[in-house]
Amino acid sequence: MSVDPEVADELVATIAAWVDREVVPEASRFEHADEFPEAMFTRMCDFGLFGATIEEAYGGLGLDALTYARIVEELSRGWMSLAGILNTHVLSVAMITRFGTPEQRERFLPRMVDGSLRSAFSLSEPDAGSDTQNIRCRATPDGDEWLVNGTKMWVTNGMRAGLVMLLARTPDDRITCFVVEKTPGPADGGLTISRKIDKLGYKGVETVEMSYVNHHVPDANMLGGPEGLGKGLRYALAALELGRVNIAARAVGVGQAAYDAAMAYAQERETFGRPIFEHQAVRFMLAEMATKLHAARLLTHDAARRYDEGQRIDLEAGMAKLFASEAAYEIATDAMRIHGGYGYTTEYPVERYYRDTPLMIIGEGTNEIQKLVIARQLLSRWLEKN
Repeated sequence: MSVDPEVADELVATIAAWVDREVVPEASRFEHADEFPEAMFTRMCDFGLFGATIEEAYGGLGLDALTYARIVEELSRGWMSLAGILNTHVLSVAMITRFGTPEQRERFLPRMVDGSLRSAFSLSEPDAGSDTQNIRCRATPDGDEWLVNGTKMWVTNGMRAGLVMLLARTPDDRITCFVVEKTPGPADGGLTISRKIDKLGYKGVETVEMSYVNHHVPDANMLGGPEGLGKGLRYALAALELGRVNIAARAVGVGQAAYDAAMAYAQERETFGRPIFEHQAVRFMLAEMATKLHAARLLTHDAARRYDEGQRIDLEAGMAKLFASEAAYEIATDAMRIHGGYGYTTEYPVERYYRDTPLMIIGEGTNEIQKLVIARQLLSRWLEKN
């Protein structure tokens, strides 16, 4: 998909203005209360963001990955959790669009456009995080249905989502993806939200543990139909390429917010009779922060462009996620240091940036896993050329 640059710029500018006007002034209040931002969520629905990457034929905006990444940057600049509300939904859309049957695309995508039907992504388990091959959640055939049993961890949006993209092991010992449709309420047949997981940062968006006990899923909800049996992990890993672009874009947005806060404070705060920006130590810190931020943005946009061109981007998305997340953490840390004691208080938002940035280092595959992915792809591409 490609979007007219002027249309993309206008949409991104609209989101940026809304973030400045309504998100930035209220983000810390919601974040400290760990409260879901209903009004902000409604505005995101009004903007059509839950249909951002859904094709126009199904009622979506049909945005390309680059425009989506730029929107994620702006949302995260205001409050990173807003991008989290959106990310699992977009991952699910990518999986259904790319691997779903025509019937599945017609059945789900039009209902996912306006945010009334949101989706969660469920891969990780208590003993299977980075080790995706260790999935123990099982789906057993039962007539024209499947019975699902197991426990899933770290399910973002699991409480409010109406769909769950569930990865489970089938009797052939392969991993298959099922589109689990939930009904309103804390319990849904054999599906239960077993607990809400409290976190250091990334608040306001729920992360839960989900338990399945003989939960019935129709055979028609196996992603890709009969051809999808055993291909779930491949489907999920392909979607996670876009997920890592999202994480990188989030890191750029938080890094931008931390840099902006540090630069503004460096003009306001005076020591020894002059603004702290005049001190060489602070200038050097800001110069490094800005350089890291610019490099992170370039890597992120490059990965998004390659995704739009239909290229495989596990290397580029991994590099963008690795560099941008580490850069965001370093920028947030330096922003706190520039603020001095005030940076350690809840009076300024830099403490929130500092708490939010570790999520990007861990999320969508830890950075240690990213290094393994990057190295493997570097070798593969080198062998192709030699």
